[in-house]
Amino acid sequence: MASLLNTVSPAANLSPKTKRPTCGGFLQSQVPNLHTFSLNKGFSRVSASTQIAIAPKDAVFNLPNWRGGRNDHRGKELKVYDAFLHLEYLVGKGQKPEEAQATQLLYDLCKFNKARKAVKVMDMMVDSGIIPDAASYTYLVNFLCRRGNVGYALQLVEKMEGHGLPTSTVTYNTLVKGLCMHGNLKQSLQLLDKLRKKGLVPNAFTFSFLLQAAYKERGVDEAMKLLDEIIAKGGEPNLVSYNVLLTGLCKEERTEEAIRLFRELPAKGFSPSVVSYNILLRSLCHEGRWEEANELLAEMDKRDQSPSVVTYNILITSLSFHGRTEQAFQVLDEMTRSGFKVSATSYNPIVARLCKEGKVDLVVQCIDQMIHRRCTPNDGTYCAVAMLCEQGKVQEAFFIIQSLGNKQSNPMHDFYKNVISSLCRKGNTYAAFQMLYEMTKYGFTPDSFTYSSMIRGMCREGMLDEALKVFRILEENDHVPNIDNYNALILGFCKARRTDMSIEIFLMMVNKGCVPNENTYTILVEGLAFEEKTDIAADLLKELCGKEVLSQSTVERLSMQFDFKELIAAE
Repeated sequence: MASLLNTVSPAANLSPKTKRPTCGGFLQSQVPNLHTFSLNKGFSRVSASTQIAIAPKDAVFNLPNWRGGRNDHRGKELKVYDAFLHLEYLVGKGQKPEEAQATQLLYDLCKFNKARKAVKVMDMMVDSGIIPDAASYTYLVNFLCRRGNVGYALQLVEKMEGHGLPTSTVTYNTLVKGLCMHGNLKQSLQLLDKLRKKGLVPNAFTFSFLLQAAYKERGVDEAMKLLDEIIAKGGEPNLVSYNVLLTGLCKEERTEEAIRLFRELPAKGFSPSVVSYNILLRSLCHEGRWEEANELLAEMDKRDQSPSVVTYNILITSLSFHGRTEQAFQVLDEMTRSGFKVSATSYNPIVARLCKEGKVDLVVQCIDQMIHRRCTPNDGTYCAVAMLCEQGKVQEAFFIIQSLGNKQSNPMHDFYKNVISSLCRKGNTYAAFQMLYEMTKYGFTPDSFTYSSMIRGMCREGMLDEALKVFRILEENDHVPNIDNYNALILGFCKARRTDMSIEIFLMMVNKGCVPNENTYTILVEGLAFEEKTDIAADLLKELCGKEVLSQSTVERLSMQFDFKELIAAE
């Protein structure tokens, strides 16, 4: 493969300035058939009681079988909920659940995204004198972290430790990873100190999470300092930790320093892996340093480091980026000869470059070869073809897209919808408008889904005023916006931290007779919370919960995600 590089030379009348209304009254008359909205008024809770025969307190009770019977999702969910209620009632009466059943119920509640109830099951197990096994405990912590409820996961660990339940390094790694993923390096380091004080030993995974967070938040220099501190305190990082630093140096375009670190790896006790080589190779190729890249590939061959699919795709992408499509095709051919299955991911960079150069005939040939090799076009393919629009070849781009549609089994209308959605999702909204115009010439009628995709695309690219204008134009042309269209616009302004305009759009929507749905209210609560208006968001959520316009699972998720303690305690 190294020889392949030898040939390469070294709302209506709305305005974004509209005065912001107060949140306290914006739902007052907007929720149909509900009581008056008031941030200061509480709602009484109605509790239902169930007649269940009580066993002696020392007995271990079995839960009703919730895993058999109906196979549909809703039916299973209801049976899990019934089992939870049964468990809650009997534990409340002093009974002790069977450990294996309670543990399985915890897992099943997580599968149905019932985080709060899963946590409560663990609480009930501990209160009943059962010590949960390490696997279920770590599983629940990991589940909360993946959902973004890291704060709640931390509280759970503290609570369990208070009950005497030991916490392992694996559990702490889960917390460290969760905090790092959400940009909380400082809190992660504090957690690391706590781990050490408890006598637990951080492992290589712990260090890799921390180093990755450090270079993303503070730059690779801080990550390197952190690694020195880790080693000074007796930590033993592995090759993954050094690969993180290599990635950081390359992303900061400090390739020479990355090369030096790469060459120092054997002295540190590590042999570079194919991942290490790929990190450096990507940087060299991106900078057009073909001779050095070729030497690195030769070194891989010499050291029996077989290239991976990633290695080939790095070469194809870099050669295409620099206009070396002929060499990119050669690498693609060798990739096939070496037994690797090529995909659209391998072809897309070549298609994109040919489109950028306006070489329509070669684009068609390349896509034909891709189809012949049974590579299914994906979003990247459509975005690559759309680059022809930048060269003024909109019709040519459309005909290529149309030919791809003719080769697939779905209705053409659905195919066009998906193409427009893909372009908007990938930041090519202007090209999506151009393609949509061509599609309508051939009988395509945009629907609500298509309009929502366009609105989301414009908002995602910061074109909020334009999104409002398009909204008005749609109304002027007798398209009645539906709830999905409004939600797309409301979400766009919320993500831009403009909940004031989102509320204006909400009011306009209701005044025009469009009824909000659960998604609408969820977007508004999340928008307020992300703008750090958590008190208003919590009060709004509480009122919506009282009016029963949100499902219990949504209230639980939002309460835990944004740590609305009052609502969590009230459940």
